[in-house]
Amino acid sequence: MELNSLKPAEGSKKARRRVGRGIGSGLGKTAGRGHKGQKSRAGGYHKVGFEGGQMPLQRRLPKRGFKSAQLKYAGEVTLAQLQGLEATEVDVLTLKAVGLVRQIVTHVKVVKSGEISRKVVLKGIGATAGAKAAIEAAGGSAPALEAAPVVKKLPKKAKA
Repeated sequence: MELNSLKPAEGSKKARRRVGRGIGSGLGKTAGRGHKGQKSRAGGYHKVGFEGGQMPLQRRLPKRGFKSAQLKYAGEVTLAQLQGLEATEVDVLTLKAVGLVRQIVTHVKVVKSGEISRKVVLKGIGATAGAKAAIEAAGGSAPALEAAPVVKKLPKKAKA
């Protein structure tokens, strides 16, 4: 067997359909496009989802829900998870190193779920009211986070 003698299996290749080549081809005259109408014309097309003027399905169905793009930057840690940590001072980098939050997370909040009985100091981490009370009752501290400064847009310059 040589490369120049290779051939496809018998019957595996089918001849291309040649439309518009006369009545004897079986696809002459209208070339399989039927008579009249948008699809019979050259360049005739419609948008994806177009239903001939009827209200399209994607507009008939109700809109449901909303998922904020900011959620992927937020993390959540429970009191039970803090209890299992060895560090006494906890910040976002500590939680990332241990694997309690993902690497992409920028801000974390402690929620009251489980118990904590050891001293923990939170730095740069928010806490719910219940979680803050539980941490302070155990001898730790959870200082309130300062709100990010509101950036106002500069006023538009008056036209001369």
